[in-house]
Formats: sequence, structure tokens, C-alpha cells
Amino acid sequence: MSNYLKIMIISSLFSTVLAFGQTSEAVQSLYMIDCPTSATLERGSFLTSLIAYNNGGLLGTIEVGITNRMMFGISYGGTNIIGTGPINWNPQVAVNIRYRIIDEQIGFPAIAIGYDGQGRGAYVDSLSRYIIKSKGLYATASKSFRFLGILAFHGGLNYSFENKDKDKDINMFAGVEKSINEGLSLFAEYDLATNDNTGHSIGDGKGYLNAGLKWTFQGKLHIDFVWKNILKNNKLYPYSGREIHLGYVEYF
Repeated sequence: MSNYLKIMIISSLFSTVLAFGQTSEAVQSLYMIDCPTSATLERGSFLTSLIAYNNGGLLGTIEVGITNRMMFGISYGGTNIIGTGPINWNPQVAVNIRYRIIDEQIGFPAIAIGYDGQGRGAYVDSLSRYIIKSKGLYATASKSFRFLGILAFHGGLNYSFENKDKDKDINMFAGVEKSINEGLSLFAEYDLATNDNTGHSIGDGKGYLNAGLKWTFQGKLHIDFVWKNILKNNKLYPYSGREIHLGYVEYF
């Protein structure tokens, strides 16, 4: 695949990880930051996203609501796209799919299952994995409340197939989102990274803590300012980082 074609793919997949879920209490996002929630896109809607991360990295995604319960997406990117020198493309286009089994009720959370083959950060060829492993197979639960705006809690389990590092444990993650007003929201997530702390893994046991501020325009376009790896849980990149996520949701 030529560099020109790859850049065209990245450009066409422009925008980020927010969209509105269908719950009985409030709207929810498709992702906390990197970790999935139980929300899905509405049928006939699509979300395009672009994540700018360290080492000149860009990750483009497009996701489509197949039904009100099922969504499907693809993503592709690489590092050193912004900057000089050769571009390090991800080895393949990643696929993700999500199905919401149970809708949120007043006394019960929404529950969804899915698969996501897209990790975060640079791809490490020697370990056949991303800096942050892809979620692989996962199950999530989400519950929203009206409290001075919107307050939503999320949690889940996942099993990543990026396990050449000999760490094949089931992983857990959780997070929260809180609206400040109709245009601003705060997000935080904690990935325990129990599948990235033994064997030849690159995590050192503290887990991945991320936080961010989301600025939404007219309910469709948004910009996320994200602080990643706050606990510096990485042997290859032992520092926290900053990212910008851009996103746009629209209907066919």
C-alpha cells in the first residue's frame, strides 16, 4: 500500500470518540477515553474520529450504527505521520464491533459486548502489540444519573489477543464522565492493565490512568484534551503524555 493511499485513508477516517448513547437517564459516550462504554450509535448515524498522539501519531476511525443496538467500525494509523523521516504505519486496518444486549433502565445498567482490534499508541513489532493493548473481546456495563447535569459510570472486562508478551490475563477497566454544562464534560478512566504486568510485558503494575476535558459544539463536533498514562505505567515510554481527539457525528 503506497504512502499516498495510506494518508488518504487516514484523512478519510477523520474525527473522534464521542457519540450519544440511548439510555433511559441521559446521554453517554461511546468511549471513556480509550476504554469502551455500553453505548452504541443510532441506526443510520456515523462517527468519524481522529486521535493525535505522541511521536507524530495519528489514528483515524469511522464507525456506523447498523441498528440501534449494533455498531461497526474500522481504524488505521501510524506514528511519525507528523514530522520528518519515514512513517511507521500500523500493520493492518483494525475492526471493531459492539452490540448492546440490555438497555439501561432506572435501576439497571446498560450491558454490551464487543470486539476491538485497535490498540493505542505506537505498534511494537518485537512484541506484536500496541503500547496500550487492544481490548479484544470485552463486556461493559454503563449507568447514567441526573446530578447537576449528567453523571455516568462505566466498567468492563476484556481479553486481548495481543499476548505474545506471555501475559494472557483477563483485564478490567472502569471510568466516569461528568458534564459541567451543555458543552463541557470531564472524563476519567482507569485500566488496571492486569494483562500487561507479567512476563515480557511493558507495564509495571500501576495500571493506566487517563483523564480529559471534552468540548462539544452543537452536539456533533467535539474536541477532547486528554492527559494519558498519568501513573507513568510503561517501561518503554516512562512518562505521561498529551493527546487531542477530534470527532464528528452525523446521519446518512
